[in-house]
This record gives sequence, structure tokens and C-alpha cells, in this order.
Amino acid sequence: MSNEANEISSAPITPRPVAPKPPVASQQQPPVSCPPSQYNSPSLSRSPLLEAAVPAANHHGGEEGEGAGAIVPSKTPKGARTPLGIRTPRMSLTPRFLTPLGSPVRKALRATRLDPEDAWLPITESRNGNKYYAAFHTLCSGIGIQALVLPVAFTILGWTWGIICLTIAFIWQLYTLYLLVHLHENIETGVRYSRYMQLFSLTFGDRTANLLGLFPIMYLSGGTCVALIVIGGSTSKLFFQTVCGATCTAKPLTTVEWYLLFTCFAVMFSLLPNLNSIAGVSLIGAITAVGYCTLMWVVSITEGRLPGVSYDPIRAGTKVARVFDVLNALGIIAFAFRGHNLILEIQATMPSSEKHPSHVPMWRGVKVSYTLIAACLYPIAIGGYWAYGHLIPKEGGMLSAIYGFHSKDVSQFILGLLSLFVVVNAVSSFQIYGMPMFDHMESKYTSRKKQPLPWWLRCIGRAMFGFGCFFMAVAIPFLGSVAGLIGGIALPVTLVYPCWMWLKIKKPKKYGVSWWVNWVLGVLGMGLTVLLIAAGLYVVIDTGIKVSFFKPH
Repeated sequence: MSNEANEISSAPITPRPVAPKPPVASQQQPPVSCPPSQYNSPSLSRSPLLEAAVPAANHHGGEEGEGAGAIVPSKTPKGARTPLGIRTPRMSLTPRFLTPLGSPVRKALRATRLDPEDAWLPITESRNGNKYYAAFHTLCSGIGIQALVLPVAFTILGWTWGIICLTIAFIWQLYTLYLLVHLHENIETGVRYSRYMQLFSLTFGDRTANLLGLFPIMYLSGGTCVALIVIGGSTSKLFFQTVCGATCTAKPLTTVEWYLLFTCFAVMFSLLPNLNSIAGVSLIGAITAVGYCTLMWVVSITEGRLPGVSYDPIRAGTKVARVFDVLNALGIIAFAFRGHNLILEIQATMPSSEKHPSHVPMWRGVKVSYTLIAACLYPIAIGGYWAYGHLIPKEGGMLSAIYGFHSKDVSQFILGLLSLFVVVNAVSSFQIYGMPMFDHMESKYTSRKKQPLPWWLRCIGRAMFGFGCFFMAVAIPFLGSVAGLIGGIALPVTLVYPCWMWLKIKKPKKYGVSWWVNWVLGVLGMGLTVLLIAAGLYVVIDTGIKVSFFKPH
């Protein structure tokens, strides 16, 4: 019996058979509390065999059986000793309602939630977002002051081609938005791509990403913040003049001082720690964006068409100039759609599991927000062109038209509310567009120091970014005059790169529908990008812009 006890204590794979005895109902192997897919896991394969060996030894009865049963637990690793027959051993600390340990989505969750560096950065610091937060962020980032110059594009394209081009651009960018939402989680590799630049780098390599993607992606964040300071500061000046009135004796601030005041408010709100924490700010920005877009087209239509309005497309003298004018108008339409560089970041704030992947609530929020965006852009473009025709100002678009043509006809309350909405929306948009820049700056610290950024250093860094944008706004106040050129530079991020990333990652069937659609859109978009950049440069050189460095109006 002692020999048999020693053999059992060595935990053989199959215990040796003993003399048959009546089966004991109470000595059955306890069930294992783990999914069948985990039985072959190295951390789980040993315990069931030990539990099966012990009852076999105890069948000998008497002291020898007890001795054998006492030897077996000594082979169990420390910390895992559990009296037999009392409870089912817990094989995993993972709740049963979550996915198995080996699933790709679980790997993705580990890669994002449990990675300390990701948990320290503002985009992935909080992952309790939902479809409502997604709608707030997407609407706030997807509509802005750039939509107010859409009627300017119609003066070149005319009614028919203006509406057709706007519709094609809207459908195209909505399709690429769908691609980005479904590229966020890679089921094969089990990784969540939480940043646009990260997805682009892992798809095409760091060298290609730095060459083709770094400038337009960073510009869409930092450059937009600079433009928002210009717009917010100048509109704050209009708001003060409207509220104060012509008889006001208060000494007005200079344009630079208005820029500085706006920047102080923007920097104050930028101290909110992460992307989820600014959901309320994005909600306010979305409401004000819808508000001022609605007010503008309602006021324009209510006041009626201006005398002498013409809807004939404006034609330049030479054929080359006409072609470049058309391309510049297409660049203005492309510039009206923005926010694709933030979609992966917004989706990264959501939890994800195998049963509830993040792309489901994200796409629901996107559909709601882009329904509202379409309800704002089309009335602005069509109503503004109907009311002002070729008289629409090229700089400022609808905002300049209302103040220029209806400042005496419309009540001061409406004008003041309109300008206030624009300022509030600019402050709110500054937060969500600045967040990728904050994340990029803080990642430099966390990757080197392997620890989270202290709160005081975070405040200093964000304040430096805000006032750096202020300096650029004062130095280059004419940034809004090159909307067509900017639209061409940013076009690949919105319309081209998502198609190519889908082809590279998903690998659709060659010569299938998806393969052809993405290849055609990618090549067409890249060719259009080159033409739009050339057209934007031609228009700037040919017509000229008021270049006034360090002289904001």
C-alpha cells in the first residue's frame, strides 16, 4: 500500500485501477467552473487530474487511504489548496458572463484596459462612453463654422452641380466613416486601434505614416484649434458690439485682446482630464452648432432674396481659371466635412466585449449625429445661395452676409444670440480637436518615464498648447481665406485613407464589389487631392489674399 500511495502522490496521468468496490455517490468529481474551451489551458489542466486521483486513493480505506489522501495536496501549488468536496475550485478570476480568455476581443480588452500607458492617456483613460456620448462628440466635431461658406461653392458650381457634388461628398464621407468605425477592432489580431495615426502606422508602416499622414492629421487637430481662435475671437468682438450697441461708451478691446480672452476660456475648459469628461461640453457645442445653423438659414429665408441676386455660375476669363475655380469649389465642399480624424478616438472611450462590440453603439451615435448634420448643411447651402446668390461674401460666408445685409432689419437679440452660439461652439470644438494633441504630447512623457503625467504638468502642457495656438492665430489671421487649399490637404484623411486601410486589413475578395469600390474611391480621391491642392494654390496666387502677419482685423 505504501508503494501505491507513493505512485499516487506523483500525480500520474491515469491512476492505477484498484480492486472494484461499490461506487460511492458522494465521491464524484466536482464540476469544473470554466468553459470547455479552457480545459486545455496550462493553468487549468493540472487541478482536475489531482482531484480525480485522490478519490481513487481513498478507495483503499483505513489509515493507508488517509495517508495517501494526505500526500496528494502536498503536490498542489501554494495558494491553491482547497479541501476536497467542500467547494468547486475557481479556475479563473474572470466573470462567467465575459468572453473566454483566449478570444480576440478579450486580448483587445487586455491590450487597452490593462496597459498602464493607455490608462494614463486622456483618450483611453476612461472607457465608460456610450452611444449618446458618441453622438455628442461626433456632432460637435462634424459641424462647424466651415459649413457657413458652402454657398460660396454654389456660386461657382450652380444649383444642379452644387447639390450633386454636396450629396456625393456626404455619401462618400459617410461610407468612409462606416469603414473607420468597423476598423477600430481587429478581430484577427485582437487589438483596438484607439487613434487614427496608430491605425495608419500599423497598416502602412511608420515611414509611410509620417510622410503621408502626420501633417494632415496633426493639422486637422492643431490647425483647427488655431482657426477656432480666429473665429471665436472675431465673433466675440461682434457679440460685444451687438450687445453694447452704437451708443455704448465702454472702451472696446482690440482684436488681439479678444483672441486672448477667447483663448483663456478655451484653456480653462481644456483642463478637463479626458475625452469622456468633456461629453457635456460637446453636448453644449452640438446644441449651439445646430442652433446657429438653423438661425442663419431661417433668418436668410425670412428676410427674402436680396435685390439683383443672380444664380448664374461665376465664370473666370480663361478656361484654365474656370477649371481651377471649380476645383476650389470642390475643396470648399470637402472642407465642410471634418471630424474623421477623431472617430477612432471617440470610439476608444467605449467598453467592448464579444457580445457587445463598441462599433454597434458607435454607429448608432454616428447615424443620429449625421442625420442632424445633413439637416444643417443642406438648408445652409441651399437657403444661403437662394437668399444671396453671387453676393455671398467669400470670407465669413453666411455670418458675414447676415451682419452685412440684415444688421438693421433683424433684431439685436437674434444677432447677439447668433454670435453667442458661434463663440460657444468654437470653445466646445476647441476641446475635442485639442484632445488628440494633448494625448500625443502626454504619450511622449509616459513612454519615457513609464508613469502617468502629474496633474500640474498636464495643466502646464495644455496651457502652453492653447497659448501657442493663440500666437499662431495672431501671426496668421488669414488662415480662413485658404479654405479650398486646406480642404485639399485634409481630403485624404476623410475620403482616401479609410478605403486603403480597409483593403490592407480586411483583404476583401479580389475583383469583388468591396474591392472595386474601395480601390476606385481611393484612387479617385488621391487624384482629386492633387488637383484640389493645385487649384487652391492657383486661386491664392491669382486672386491674392490679404496677407497680414501679426495684424489681425
